Amino acid sequence: MSTTQNSNSAGLSGLVVSAHSADFVWRAAGTIATHVAQGYRMKVVCLSFGERGESAKLWRKGAEMTEAKVKTARREEAQRAADILGAEIEFLDIGDYPMRVSDETLFRLVDIYRELQPSFVLSHSEKDPYNFDHPLAMHVTQEARVIAQAEGHKPGEKIIGAPAVLAFEPHQTEQCEWIPNTFVDITPVWEKKRAAIECMAGQEHLWDYYTRVALQRGVQAKRNIGITASRDIKYAEGLMRLTPVVTEQLS
Repeated sequence: MSTTQNSNSAGLSGLVVSAHSADFVWRAAGTIATHVAQGYRMKVVCLSFGERGESAKLWRKGAEMTEAKVKTARREEAQRAADILGAEIEFLDIGDYPMRVSDETLFRLVDIYRELQPSFVLSHSEKDPYNFDHPLAMHVTQEARVIAQAEGHKPGEKIIGAPAVLAFEPHQTEQCEWIPNTFVDITPVWEKKRAAIECMAGQEHLWDYYTRVALQRGVQAKRNIGITASRDIKYAEGLMRLTPVVTEQLS
C-alpha cells in the first residue's frame, strides 16, 4: 500500500475502485490528477492485478512467465502511475477472471470508506457483457458504501455521508448501456495522464485508443459549455453519474 500523501487542508477526498490494476489509469487518471491539483486526497483501490485476464503481453513471453511475476509487473506499473498522479493506491489482490468478492474484501472497502470519508467514488459501469469483473467491482463499491453509512456496523465509528457515485467509461459504451452525463476537463493534467498511461507496458495497445477517447470527450465537453465559450477544452473524461444531484439552483 502506498503512503503517498497530498496537501489536503480542506479535508476533501475521493475514492476510485478499480477491478484491475490498469483500469483506473485508462478511465480516471485525468479526474484523479485534476482533483489532486485541487487539494483532494485521492485513493485508488485495485481489487486485482488483472494477472489472468488482462496481461496477455506478459504471458506471451513464454514458459518463464509465472502468475507471481505477472502480478509483480502489474503492481509496479500501477504504483508508478499512481505516483505520477499523486494518488494513494492499495492492492487487495483478490484475483480476476473470475473475480469473486469475499466478506473480508467487502468489509475492507467499508473500512476504507470510513477512514477516507470521500465526497465521491468512481468505479465501473453497472453492466459490461465483455468483462464481468467490472460490474462486480461497481456492485461491491456500492454495497460497501451502504454498509459504511450504517450506524450498526462497528458502532461508535464515524459513518460516511452520501458520496456521489459515478461510473467511469467502459471500453464499449453502447453495449454497457453507459451514457456520459458528466465531463471533467483534464486538459491541464493531460501530460500526467499520458505519462501514467505509458506506465502500462502490459497493455501498450490501449495507449493511443484512450488518447483518442480523451480527445473525443474533449470535443463533447466543449460543446456542452458552448462552442463560443472562451475556455479551451482539448481533453476530457466522461462519467455517468448514478446518484442524484441535490441543489437549490439549476444554473
